[in-house]
Amino acid sequence: VQLVESGGGLVQPGGSLRLSCAASGSSSSINTMAWYRQAPEKQREWVAVITSGGRTNYADSVKGRFTISRDNAKNTVYLQMNSLKPEDTAVYYCKVTALDSRYYWGQGTQLTVSS
Repeated sequence: VQLVESGGGLVQPGGSLRLSCAASGSSSSINTMAWYRQAPEKQREWVAVITSGGRTNYADSVKGRFTISRDNAKNTVYLQMNSLKPEDTAVYYCKVTALDSRYYWGQGTQLTVSS
């Protein structure tokens, strides 16, 4: 499975942005899809997850502001981010877990929230 992320950039505090992560290859084996992020000098942290059935879960720090969704026909997962804060600044990675429990990471996309 290969993952290509897009949608990062520079946004002002309070703004919105949507990240995308498209999967190719053995994408029919994809089970869960998730987003993680890593801020400078910090460990990578989980942000949100969506199951193949559409069930979602979020880290407390983004609950109510971020929405994860997926388009199974396009093998793509999205992260809609609203009410962005400077502390959301990080490299965002998508991770997909296959039915055989193997997992794959995207290359990351930078989000910077700054005025």
